[in-house]
Amino acid sequence: MDGQQRGSKGKRARGRGGRGNRDESRDVRLSKSLSYALRHGAAKMGLNMGSDGFILVDELLAHGQFRSFSLEDIERVVATNDKQRFKLQSHPENGCLQIRANQGHTVQVEDLELTAVVLDAPDCPREAVHGSYMKHWPSIRSRGLCRMNRSHIHLAPGLPGEGQVISGMRHNCDLAVYINVPKAIADGIEFYWSENKVLLTPGDADGVLAPQYFSRAQRLKPSACELDLE
Repeated sequence: MDGQQRGSKGKRARGRGGRGNRDESRDVRLSKSLSYALRHGAAKMGLNMGSDGFILVDELLAHGQFRSFSLEDIERVVATNDKQRFKLQSHPENGCLQIRANQGHTVQVEDLELTAVVLDAPDCPREAVHGSYMKHWPSIRSRGLCRMNRSHIHLAPGLPGEGQVISGMRHNCDLAVYINVPKAIADGIEFYWSENKVLLTPGDADGVLAPQYFSRAQRLKPSACELDLE
């Protein structure tokens, strides 16, 4: 971080009290506010988002929703977020600090730096999992997975806690739908890796990942149980 940013950090920490007490609920509130602004609400909030999804941190902190937070708060939330939802970096031209969400957008972000998954490449998973809830299973089983108002359907290379899996589904999901990724790619469905290793797909032309690409499904809670795909 350059001198200008360090100075800004010190100024903001003093201006907002620079409290060393890390209030967990405060960090959660900031994380949720960042998720909304960076994934969905930038335009409605009057924030300038680049085509790469980045917003200047100074502009964010000047907004009424974030005035009670400091640069130190944002840096801490980004660094400690267990799912690595956000990315902080200096702007390549002016050096100012900027932030974006790694995935989960409902707004169109053209230059999100996603890595395309190629069939038979080393990083092409044989199977990926989408987390959902049993109350949605009848609809999912018959109609498939839909990206809804998001840009992509989110998948993980495994269940939370398996290997290096940190993101891609909520921890309270009680339904896991497994996808045959090579089969879908062979049929022209595109997949991408986000920077925090979430597997993303826009689905077909209608934004759907059809049931024909399901390899299996499991109820996760209260006890694991295989589900019938038919």
